[in-house]
Amino acid sequence: MARIAGVDLPNNKRGEIGLTYIFGIGRSSARRILDTCGIDYDPKCGEWNDDQIAAIRSEIASEYKIEGELRSTIQMNIKRLMDIGCYRGIRHRIGLPVRGQSTKNNARTRKGKKKTVANKKKATK
Repeated sequence: MARIAGVDLPNNKRGEIGLTYIFGIGRSSARRILDTCGIDYDPKCGEWNDDQIAAIRSEIASEYKIEGELRSTIQMNIKRLMDIGCYRGIRHRIGLPVRGQSTKNNARTRKGKKKTVANKKKATK
């Protein structure tokens, strides 16, 4: 089992798919990494030899921000937006969609479970 950046890559997946298990590496980044290392996309991660794994490790370490470092950078960026009080920061703070989505009907992922509001009672005469 190949272990890169603290992540165990699955042995039964193709190389370009297996690399996407690392946070911060998608399909296009995985292809670029394999191209620069001179490795084919098709062999499974379990079929890589030690030299190939070392080449991939060094390429990722030198060129990409991944896993914990990337997560902390993202959190710092969000905190900066909240601190300066810009529109996006305020939306982050109150838990609403940040990128202009409508909130009248949907947006349940950001708003959370529905909170029912009771009807106003009519006054009796």
